[in-house]
Amino acid sequence: MTLEQLYALIGPDMKAVDAVIRDRLYSDVALVSQVAEYIINSGGKRMRPALVLLAAGAMNYQGTRHHEMAAVIEFIHTATLLHDDVVDESALRRGRDTANAMFGNAASVLVGDFLYSRAFQMMVAVDNMRVMQVLSDATNVIAEGEVLQLMNCHDADVDEARYMQVIHYKTAKLFEAAAQLGGILGGASPEVEKALANYGMHLGTAFQLIDDVLDYSGQEADTGKHLGDDLAEGKPTLPLIYVMQYGTPEQAACVRKAIIEGGRDDFPAVLEAIRLSGALDHARARAAQEAVDARAAIQCLGDSNFKMALLQLSLFAVERNH
Repeated sequence: MTLEQLYALIGPDMKAVDAVIRDRLYSDVALVSQVAEYIINSGGKRMRPALVLLAAGAMNYQGTRHHEMAAVIEFIHTATLLHDDVVDESALRRGRDTANAMFGNAASVLVGDFLYSRAFQMMVAVDNMRVMQVLSDATNVIAEGEVLQLMNCHDADVDEARYMQVIHYKTAKLFEAAAQLGGILGGASPEVEKALANYGMHLGTAFQLIDDVLDYSGQEADTGKHLGDDLAEGKPTLPLIYVMQYGTPEQAACVRKAIIEGGRDDFPAVLEAIRLSGALDHARARAAQEAVDARAAIQCLGDSNFKMALLQLSLFAVERNH
């Protein structure tokens, strides 16, 4: 099933979210609107806002607050992308020049700050302390995840547990918050709210693990980024960690050197080591298990088309090629 088919159920709601995004992006400062619109309109999957809508739908929510909250989630995500690309010195995202490549690092960082603060203005307007608690906690954890990832760069001794912590903080936490928010808006019991949060956490983890796989197996035309970007930045992702642990001594040494030194010089040799060692199969298997755990988490939900879409979304996260 394609993402478009999955989103058919929430098509009108997604249009409403886009309208909120356009409205709330406005700033009297022209450059703010220009940079924010550039990154928001650069073709993302919108999985996080879709999660808010689907989870709210699964709870039979009838209001319009989920449109605001979905936009908030997208603003927080976009702010992290702007800051990420500056930290990583990335030049390409989703097949387009990054905002920092287009407008410079200073503008990207400052507009990222604007998106964070606009998101907080919007969440305060909802006037729900539980919503504010979940979103403020998530934003804080994401920032910690960014710092953890920075600390791990060029460190060839990072193990699987340390890397999974980065994924849980940096990526999975916002998926978790998105699904949880839908539940809160829909009046979920504490148990169901927790179930939706667990679903989001496992879905986000699966999604990031497949991103790691695609950095060594995807097609640049599909992924919209340069293959080997993670290696060039010295990031020890799961496929690399697997080779260092289970590959031959020569393969492990090659990967260690590449992580410590960064750059792309060793990319062909590292790519061969990853493919020969079974590292990609291992990472895919971990992602598939996370998807299984995501589906198990929401078995307590009543049957609905929204629940079915959430189940299908976990399959898409693992089977996608971009």
